[in-house]
Amino acid sequence: MKELINSYFKDYSLIREISDRCLNTERWRGNVLLMVIDAAFTSVGLNYFQVVVPKVKKFEEDFVKTEKIVCLSDFVNFNLEELFYIWKNKRSWQIVKEISKYLSNISKNDKEALRVWARNSSLSNWRENTIGRIKGVGLVTYQYLRMMGGIDTIMPDKIVKRTMNEILQKVGKKDLNNDIEFINFIEKIAKKTGYRAVELCFMTWFRNNPEKIKDMP
Repeated sequence: MKELINSYFKDYSLIREISDRCLNTERWRGNVLLMVIDAAFTSVGLNYFQVVVPKVKKFEEDFVKTEKIVCLSDFVNFNLEELFYIWKNKRSWQIVKEISKYLSNISKNDKEALRVWARNSSLSNWRENTIGRIKGVGLVTYQYLRMMGGIDTIMPDKIVKRTMNEILQKVGKKDLNNDIEFINFIEKIAKKTGYRAVELCFMTWFRNNPEKIKDMP
């Protein structure tokens, strides 16, 4: 299986670098609010590089760089209607607001807050987790946040599942459709093949969008 997975990596060095930034909570130049927005938008299921990344960058340009909203606590009391011109999905913004409210109560340092939460989170009882209980937060969002908070795991989005199940089929194994079973099994495969789970996750994204790897925030 390791040789098969090796053949799926177009540029391992770049994926390793991106994975390092993810696990060190350094995506989006270390701005946790942008990471939370990224996770909330990604859950809608639209194309990540064509839709999500440009929208998060627009928020960064209009609000972060102008210092209107810099951190999680700034976002909590902001009027969400002022953001609809960037992203019309009200539920996405509400998710960002609820996550921001919870994390900003853990620590005034956003990076520390996300990492503390992630370190104390788990897959087995994700629905009982405070963030997991937020309306609109699914397992994909939850896992994505854990990854950016430093947990070496994988998110069960459609691209990741399709690509990893394709690999499983090629070695004579059945597709894994149950999300929890899928995550646990892929984490085991990562350990056996010498990769990190997060690297396998990003590999699937860039296999489908090889030209976008250098655009990963």
